[in-house]
Amino acid sequence: MSEHYPTLAQTALVAAAFKILLFPAYKSTDFEVHRNWLAITNSLPLEKWYFEKTSEWTLDYPPFFAYFEWILAHVARLIDPLMVKVYNLDYESWQTVYFQRTTVIITELVLVWALQTFIDNAPLKSRRAAQVAALSIILSPGLLIIDHIHFQYNGFMYGILVMSLVLARDKNELLTSGLIFAALLCFKHIYLYLAPAYFVYLLRAYCLSSKSIFRIRFLNSIKLGLGIGTIFGAAFGPFAAMNQIPQLLSRLFPFSRGLCHAYWAPNVWALYSFADRILIHIAPRVGWTVDKNALQSVTRGLVGDTAFAVLPEISPRTCFVLTLFFQVLPLIKLFSQPTWETFIGAVTLCGYSSFLFGWHVHEKAILLVVIPFSLIALRDRRHLGAFRPLAVAGHVSLFPLLFTPAEFPIKTLYTITWLVVFLMAFDRLAPASNKPRIFLLDRFNHIWQEL
Repeated sequence: MSEHYPTLAQTALVAAAFKILLFPAYKSTDFEVHRNWLAITNSLPLEKWYFEKTSEWTLDYPPFFAYFEWILAHVARLIDPLMVKVYNLDYESWQTVYFQRTTVIITELVLVWALQTFIDNAPLKSRRAAQVAALSIILSPGLLIIDHIHFQYNGFMYGILVMSLVLARDKNELLTSGLIFAALLCFKHIYLYLAPAYFVYLLRAYCLSSKSIFRIRFLNSIKLGLGIGTIFGAAFGPFAAMNQIPQLLSRLFPFSRGLCHAYWAPNVWALYSFADRILIHIAPRVGWTVDKNALQSVTRGLVGDTAFAVLPEISPRTCFVLTLFFQVLPLIKLFSQPTWETFIGAVTLCGYSSFLFGWHVHEKAILLVVIPFSLIALRDRRHLGAFRPLAVAGHVSLFPLLFTPAEFPIKTLYTITWLVVFLMAFDRLAPASNKPRIFLLDRFNHIWQEL
């Protein structure tokens, strides 16, 4: 019996209606962050944007996002002029709330467009699987929790990412794909974690000959270089002309924030921090030294540097080396086998490595892994087997973002419903793998899923 799924447009429309109902819901300090950025870009000249510090929520996104806020501010001041005043801290009139939440929904149309392109460009035999994968992304509990309740603008930026990934499937669109990703980096620098996969893929598939890696396609290389240079020039050029690049970079990369975020992302450093907590109680009994000053570092990343009482301190350099090492492994395969599926896998694993080993990782960064992986999760059952625990753990790990009682049933019921509906649909659509099984790893994965 054939199965019928709603179209992406129908789903997006229903989802938007549901998100409108959430306008009065809890909102985090990120709501004030973005209101303040509206005020900064509207009230101050360009040269003061990255110096303004009336609010503690200073502008710390790249210039394209600042320009985006500047555009929104032109509309915002017509709706409520007090919304865009720098001194008006913690301002949240109902006009402000409705305006900011509406802009999140409207800008998410970029993601809808990208996902529709993904469906349209999929091979005919896998188009239904592509449609279900696209529906799972537009209805993602992660985006609902982070963007439409907690409050951020991830939807449209992931739309830019998905569009770039989809265009990379067409050899004639590799240049466009690379330039779109370059523009994305100028919106939010967290996507730098995915840049190694783009670098290797574009180098191998666009800049080097398919017949020999020792033959350079000079024209392609020049076009790519000039295109990226133009995009970064448009973003950072005005600030370079004012000698503000050091100040801008200090805002984009504030290493003083500490190893772990206030809410520990479920990664290696969360386990490391947990182990240090345990060792604080064990160390005196076995004669190990305990750093008394570090005992005050209770929040681990909420304010200032993270300090460990027993275990060695972790530096940004250590995080970088570990992240790069685990990124290199999939990049080696990507260089030798530059197919689109391998590229998406490398992007996913680059995101995974950065999430597990990166410095000051937010729990929200799990979407860097989940969303790209969703595009190939239905390739076969082995991919689905890896995606299933990621989808469950990744979305549940976002629950601490919504800690108020009113939002508990929303986040819980919505996420459980999403997991049941889409994991069952994925299970029906994913074909068997045509590759030989790796006994130990496959069995370990099966045991993990059963647990």
